[in-house]
Amino acid sequence: MKFLSILTIGATLAALTLTAANWTQFRGPQGSGVSDDTLVPTQLDAKAISWSVGLPGRGLSSPIIIGDRVFVTCSSGPKQDRLHVLCFDASKGSLRWERQFWATGRTMAHEKTSVAAPTPASDGERVFAFFSSNDCVALDLDGNLLWYRGLGRDFPNASNSLGMSSSLVTADGVLVAQVENDSESFTAGLDARTGDTRWKLDRPKKANWTSPVLLTEPAGKTVVVLQSTQGITGVEPMSGKVLWEYSEGASSVPSTAVSGGRLFVPSQGLTVLEPVAAGQPLKQVWRSGQLRPGTSSPVVVGDKLFSLNDGGVLSCGEASTGTRLWQLRLKGPFSASPIAAGNHLYCISEKGVAQVIDISKPEGLVVSEFDLGATNVLGTPSIAQGALFLRSENRLWKFGRRTGAD
Repeated sequence: MKFLSILTIGATLAALTLTAANWTQFRGPQGSGVSDDTLVPTQLDAKAISWSVGLPGRGLSSPIIIGDRVFVTCSSGPKQDRLHVLCFDASKGSLRWERQFWATGRTMAHEKTSVAAPTPASDGERVFAFFSSNDCVALDLDGNLLWYRGLGRDFPNASNSLGMSSSLVTADGVLVAQVENDSESFTAGLDARTGDTRWKLDRPKKANWTSPVLLTEPAGKTVVVLQSTQGITGVEPMSGKVLWEYSEGASSVPSTAVSGGRLFVPSQGLTVLEPVAAGQPLKQVWRSGQLRPGTSSPVVVGDKLFSLNDGGVLSCGEASTGTRLWQLRLKGPFSASPIAAGNHLYCISEKGVAQVIDISKPEGLVVSEFDLGATNVLGTPSIAQGALFLRSENRLWKFGRRTGAD
């Protein structure tokens, strides 16, 4: 019995380690943009590239990593109506499988963006891919189709002329798709197993490119946080019940960051909110106009907050008070959001320059930079298993150590 107990504990710890190493959605677990991985390379150069592979068509979505698999989406064709979900071996970069689908909704998008702009999500058993055409597909980890929803057919007016880009999140067996636009605007909770609609909320009729995040409240309950130009809304994942609202407005581009049970909202600069008790309004902790982010979403690392404007100025502030500590000019412009591991921040410019900043230095210090030789790099990078994964429109890179044979 003791031996079996040891085996059970060992298996549980292994599962927890694997889960911690995964990067399951846009900006990682909880949408925080922060990894506790200590092995990510900080010197980015050609020698640090484990592998790189070409991708079909175009795409802006971030890669997600589950175990030894890397998933990414693309769109191809003159109308970007051919939708791709690709799975690569995380160690070698070899293609494990690819699935293609025809878009059922509108594929119009600004020339700078792509139909494959939303980042996929995973619950560890399934991969959910979402596209600007409002097509949503569920696959198992081996690429077998589980279900397909053409939300563009169900709601034909749900689109905007620049293209949709809100990414997915999963919680409590529900997949949350934020389909917010100038016309038929809504957010839906889909059953992760079947794709059936569990709930649907009417949302403000305004183009919105933010992505939902997950907040764990003091009582341990998971709340889906939706952001719009009107503010933010806390929703119960299983039922779609609105738990609380903040109605002082928010950005429609950079998304909210979550850290330490608080919400760092791009609202009137940057506003930090904290849930107090069930049914009670959120408590405003602080607000700062100096820490306003641009297109990139903010990130909180330990006791410090970082925001990046479109021109390339990185601002560091105290997460507890909002006091600005320092600013550092990087080589911009930027659309991708910064992500962090240990004492380092990883920022990728639109011109394909990857920059690593040591945030433990008193004024911040760029410790390495590497030109990918690509342009229009808008996708936010990902971190898993001691490696940095990033993509351009048509190429995917892994920076880190090889763990398999060539």
